[in-house]
Amino acid sequence: MSCKYFSFFGLCLFLPTQRRCSLGHVSSLHSSDTTSLPGFENLTMGYNKYLRPYFGGEPVQIAMSLDIASISSISESNMDYTATISLRQRWTDPRLVFHGNRSFTLDARLAELLWVPDTYIVESKRSFLHDVTVGNRLIRLFSNGTILYALRITTTVACNMDLSKYPMDTQTCRLQLESWGYDENDVTFTWLRGNDSVHGMEQLRLSQYTVERYYTLVSKSQQETGSYPRLILQFELRRNVLYFILETYVPSTLLVMLSWVSFWITLDSVPARTCIGVTTVLSMTTLMIGSRSSLSKTNCFIKAIDVYLGICFSFIFGALVEYAVAHYSSSQKCAAKVPQEGPANKITKEMEDVNITNILNNSITSYKQKISFTSIEISSDNVNCSDLTTKSHEKIKCVLRNKMHRIIGYFTIQNPGNVDHYSKLLFPLFFMLVNVFYWAYYLYF
Repeated sequence: MSCKYFSFFGLCLFLPTQRRCSLGHVSSLHSSDTTSLPGFENLTMGYNKYLRPYFGGEPVQIAMSLDIASISSISESNMDYTATISLRQRWTDPRLVFHGNRSFTLDARLAELLWVPDTYIVESKRSFLHDVTVGNRLIRLFSNGTILYALRITTTVACNMDLSKYPMDTQTCRLQLESWGYDENDVTFTWLRGNDSVHGMEQLRLSQYTVERYYTLVSKSQQETGSYPRLILQFELRRNVLYFILETYVPSTLLVMLSWVSFWITLDSVPARTCIGVTTVLSMTTLMIGSRSSLSKTNCFIKAIDVYLGICFSFIFGALVEYAVAHYSSSQKCAAKVPQEGPANKITKEMEDVNITNILNNSITSYKQKISFTSIEISSDNVNCSDLTTKSHEKIKCVLRNKMHRIIGYFTIQNPGNVDHYSKLLFPLFFMLVNVFYWAYYLYF
């Protein structure tokens, strides 16, 4: 077996072969001992890597395919995702056609000597080409002039997210490939096999997301300098809500239910009910702060989880206020009963012995003595001010005072014990109704 020594784009290569052949210009050192396959000797003659194929003529058609190796992180705070991909580009360069039905895998460093497309990733924040142990690039040359150029890239790409339904949201992200300098008159981009041009999406396993679906698009980017071809891989990511249910929704719901325990404790147990109310409020506040600290840079959004925590906090705070109202009403009622004992009871007993006729006569006499046309002293709650001959401002005061007594009467709790009784039913009922509307809205609308 002989070893052939030939030059390709100015580089000397050694190929072991059973037949004598050369690729490009055969070295003069072994020219007397070699023969050439038809067409190989003119492979590199007149090649200019600075001019695209079909220069001045039809555009170059570049077919692409992608292998998604991983999507390592999706950041809501920075609104981006990091992916490792293998990008494969195929195009035909008639200047590299040679006879035969073979293909050659060339050293990746020869890419510096070939014309390659100026493809870039739109909205990429940072990217790098893997270079362990060597630069992860591949060049394969086919006999019809087709070139396969593959790269392994890790890139961080921006993804605009709508977090209003977080954590029950579905995000749509894109990976866009576009020509930097060549417009559609010079190059055209196509997917090699449509949606089948993308591999690896089905095997992805993400910590918080599930890939719902993905599809490929062909588009154009209209810029000031021209119209540029663009390929788009669009995929939808649905967040796994189970983690947030166990971490946030269940604890907050249990805190609300814990605040209802105070309704079964008597009003006289002030330390017990106050301790439950204050403890649940502080625990709910800590839970709200913890849920927002993980997304510190997205606090401008009113998220679904913020709405639920706000609802839970309102019910817990309402339970604390309910006890304050019930206890205040109970203390007021007890204070009102104190003066009715002793002298008041004696007066009542004496009045029972008085004749009805004497009561009427004394009432009429007392009423005539109190009313005068110059001054009025209103001592009852509901006085018919229209029957009194007084000044206009005195009538206005009389009417306003009667109105205030009626309004206060509406809000006066006659039996403070009923506050806890109704709260036992109304608080759980309203909380269940709010949950039904909440989950229906964020899951189906």
